[in-house]
Amino acid sequence: MGRGPGSKVGKTAGRGSKGQYARNTVRRGFEGGQMPIHRRLPKRGFTSKFHKEFYPVNLRDIEKSGLTGNIDAKTMVQSKILDKETTLFKILGTGEIKKAIHVIADGFSQSAKEKIEKAGGSIKLRAELKLATSETKK
Repeated sequence: MGRGPGSKVGKTAGRGSKGQYARNTVRRGFEGGQMPIHRRLPKRGFTSKFHKEFYPVNLRDIEKSGLTGNIDAKTMVQSKILDKETTLFKILGTGEIKKAIHVIADGFSQSAKEKIEKAGGSIKLRAELKLATSETKK
């Protein structure tokens, strides 16, 4: 809004001369009447409703936190590796593990499996445990 000639933004209020942009704004994606790029390009792909995001947990994180014995989501939340127990997480093989640990997780990388088993530990998938408990309830 113009505030007079002494304000440095008087008269046209910094909007230049007359025209479309001086009067108001144009909507996002408007290219002056030409077919906009988002309509010129074809639609590609989709988002799967079954896609799951896994939070990555490296072996070095487990080693650094000093966790031993049985490790599951609850112990990871207590050691502040995970935010909440319901988070899906995958154990990745970056780092070394020195003690035997028994891990229950939603996924494991091949290198993590090898390193845990080489140290004398074991792995279990959380989905398999849920399936086993639901079958015993029937």
